[in-house]
Amino acid sequence: MNEAPTPEAPYVCARCGRTARELPLTWTCSVENGTRQYFCDECARANIRAIEGRLDSSWW
Repeated sequence: MNEAPTPEAPYVCARCGRTARELPLTWTCSVENGTRQYFCDECARANIRAIEGRLDSSWW
């Protein structure tokens, strides 16, 4: 199975703007409207129900 290419560093949390040079294992990735978005562990933890419910981040 081919993995999708990842963007160049730095990675930016789509919710709070936190940055990371390498993608931390604790971050969450979401594809919304064909665009890959990353969420840091704190933002993902605070919105886990919306993420699991597959709501677009604009709703949370």
